[in-house]
Amino acid sequence: MKINEYYRDTANLNLNGSIAALCPTIMIIVINFSIIKHREIMLYTIPFLMYSLISFQLYLFRMRQSIAISKNIVKSEVINQSLFEARHLLVMYMNTQSSRLHLYFSDGHLAGVIKKFREKSWKPLRLSKTYALYNFDNEVLGFFKVKGRKSIMIEVYNRNNNLLGRLEKKNLGWRKSQKELFDGFGRYVGAIEGSSVFMDEKILDQCHQHVGRLRRGWMPLEWNQLFPEPNTPVLSFREILSEEDKLLRMSFLINEYFIER
Repeated sequence: MKINEYYRDTANLNLNGSIAALCPTIMIIVINFSIIKHREIMLYTIPFLMYSLISFQLYLFRMRQSIAISKNIVKSEVINQSLFEARHLLVMYMNTQSSRLHLYFSDGHLAGVIKKFREKSWKPLRLSKTYALYNFDNEVLGFFKVKGRKSIMIEVYNRNNNLLGRLEKKNLGWRKSQKELFDGFGRYVGAIEGSSVFMDEKILDQCHQHVGRLRRGWMPLEWNQLFPEPNTPVLSFREILSEEDKLLRMSFLINEYFIER
């Protein structure tokens, strides 16, 4: 999947919403004309018509974006690159019944997807809410097992089901929380710090040095032809981190997009 296909799929979701909003509108009109026969009843159609109109305009807007991006994207074969090799990844969240997080390379090609893991054959994660990271070939790269409600713990496993560590989130008060990272032996390896007002999540190591960041509004201008929204979040990692280190630290994306949202 390329980024233009993401915008096309988003456009189709808006189109479906527009069509769905017409159904109660038609029902109200038919019932009113055949049974109730009161003018005032027609006022109830206004909210549905407004929603349908707005959704249809969003559909047209997203389709125009998709068409424009498809003209700019390089028509080349997908390079067999691991998402862990990329310095920067663009993060696109699709909020549907089965929500998923798309990660894209800066050239517009899909790097990976995070979504709920539904396979029942993996016993250690069978009874808990679990998300998996897939590459562009739909191969599992790792698992994120969510535990707790008030105090959240996210255990991270690699593709071989080996525990890499965990993210612990403790609520300290209204809109305040502490997010710390531990390795598979329970040793403190870093923390996540961010703003409660805007998206700027800093990934810190045990020495409080930046090793990664998720920011909105800092996308390089040269990416605008493929990612027309300047507020597209960008996830960055330093090269010193190994694949397993990056996978462990990506656990905060589960909290950011699937829990806090």
